[in-house]
Parts: sequence; structure tokens; C-alpha cells
Amino acid sequence: MLSESDLLDRVFQALADPTRRAIVERLVERPMSVSAIAAPFAMSLPAVMQHLTVLETAGLVRSHKEGRVRTCVIDPVAMRLVEHWVDDRRSDRRRPFDRLDAYLVTAD
Repeated sequence: MLSESDLLDRVFQALADPTRRAIVERLVERPMSVSAIAAPFAMSLPAVMQHLTVLETAGLVRSHKEGRVRTCVIDPVAMRLVEHWVDDRRSDRRRPFDRLDAYLVTAD
């Protein structure tokens, strides 16, 4: 089992690539077949599959096969993990200003 830190590393590494970010943006809208995901990209289907494998390994995307069609969906668990990590960093950055604000309010 991966630690939260290892999972975050994989997620950020996966999202470092512009093609993978574009795939994630498309999948946020709705689940799609691999061929629908590949349609707007000027690359081979195997190249798109490699990108999807990286996204699945990072936990951002899940896929399932029905007949001959593989459908991909966003996995909200990994997305929430990233969201929480960013929110925590934002809170850490805001904390000194909150203390200053509290001090100034009590000083009045």
C-alpha cells in the first residue's frame, strides 16, 4: 500500500505532463472511451494508452472494459487528496496573517 506522500508524488508527476492534464480535464466533464479520449490528440492510440496507464497508476483515473470498449473515469479519491494537500498549504500560509489580524483586533 502506498503512503499518502508516495501517492501525492505519483499524482503530481502524472499531472506534470500537459497531455495528461488535458486528458484529466476532459474526463472531469464525463466518462469517456479510450478512442474518444484519443480523438483530439495528434498521437497514436498506444501513446494515449501509455498516458492513461500513468494516470491510472497515480490513482487519478480508473477504467473498465465492457465488450471491446474501455471506458475511463476520474477517481475522486486522488483528486480529493490533492485538494486537501493544497488547502493545507494554503492554510499554513494564511496562519501568520490570521494571528496578526487577531492581534490588531485586540489592540484596538
